[in-house]
Amino acid sequence: MSVTLADWGENSTGDIDVASGQSCLIPIGIRGTVTDSAISQKPTYGKLKKINALTFEYRAKAKYKGNDSFAIKATGQGPKTSGTSVITVRATIK
Repeated sequence: MSVTLADWGENSTGDIDVASGQSCLIPIGIRGTVTDSAISQKPTYGKLKKINALTFEYRAKAKYKGNDSFAIKATGQGPKTSGTSVITVRATIK
């Protein structure tokens, strides 16, 4: 999954599907340069780990099937604006 925002300071949502007990990478796709990122809301039924400023890894809880959500906050500088954006991810665990 990759969420691309138009400008910094704009919040967005994205959707992922992941198998129970499995993981997937979440790249941040915002035009410009990411200067910092962090987990702003932890998932309830999985684990979220920061790999680097541009990439996070979500691992779904084993034997759980259902929905989960989490949020990533990213700060950076783009061609037109700078600021902080929050990306909320809705996960469907199968």
